[in-house]
Amino acid sequence: MFKTYSIKEKEVQKDWFIVDASGLVLGRLASIIAKMLRGKHKPSFTPHMDCGDHIVVTNTDKMVLTGNKLNRDGKIYYRHTGYPGGIKSITAQKAMNEGKSEFVLKKAVERMISRNKMGRKQMTHLYIYPGLEHKHEAQKPATLDVAGMNRKNARG
Repeated sequence: MFKTYSIKEKEVQKDWFIVDASGLVLGRLASIIAKMLRGKHKPSFTPHMDCGDHIVVTNTDKMVLTGNKLNRDGKIYYRHTGYPGGIKSITAQKAMNEGKSEFVLKKAVERMISRNKMGRKQMTHLYIYPGLEHKHEAQKPATLDVAGMNRKNARG
């Protein structure tokens, strides 16, 4: 009889990947990053363990939003200050134009990860940079070709 194998914390091997987000569609990129952070692409995936990888994303200022998300009435991000009448909002268009593209990608990935203690830990393994420069060359990250996975992942 076969038994289900559950990986132990000492056996977890975390790799480093780098993704160039220029020309990539936001939602498709976010779902691939969420899968890699969670570790679901590994054959040793264990739901109750943090067995995901580290992901470095560069060129987020050049990623693409599809549909009506860039319209004035399109995608809106809300937050609340905690005071009466303290609801604040920012549109995706304004965030991308003001150079907050890393905020847009982080929110997209964050909403695809579990909302618990393990999900918050997995989000610390995501490193987002608006330009090409990053400080993780010492880890020797492998290149992850998201555009080559599916022709719909890239636009333009």
